[in-house]
Amino acid sequence: MNEYELRAARPADIDAVLAFWAESAEGTSISDDRAGVARLLERDPQALILAEHEGALLGTVIAGWDGWRCHLYRLAVHPAARRRGIGTALLDAAHARFAAAGGRRADAMVLEDNELGRSAWKAAGYGREDQWRRWTKPLDGAARPTP
Repeated sequence: MNEYELRAARPADIDAVLAFWAESAEGTSISDDRAGVARLLERDPQALILAEHEGALLGTVIAGWDGWRCHLYRLAVHPAARRRGIGTALLDAAHARFAAAGGRRADAMVLEDNELGRSAWKAAGYGREDQWRRWTKPLDGAARPTP
């Protein structure tokens, strides 16, 4: 039996997820707030997958499917819980979600300076595509996060 379970996040988890990301994830996103996570859960209740043990959050991944592409965001494992297969289990659950939806390829957002993250994604079989760059524009007039 695993020492953790995987499940979809619920609205009651939002504050814990945000606190977890502040402690365990690399960088911040314009959507890292209650309203952003609530919108995600409302639109796609199965997208945010949690790993937890006795109510303690150990890991997260957002497995976003828009009907066309499979996008992965916010793969994070608590520093004290790393190297126990939690990240792999989260990705396996995300990949299963994508396969069931008909997805063909997953992509991941990885900060350029996040060495640990880059190593983890490479170990999971992901490869960098140097011919692509992400272009963004805030839609509400908010300032872009500085790199």
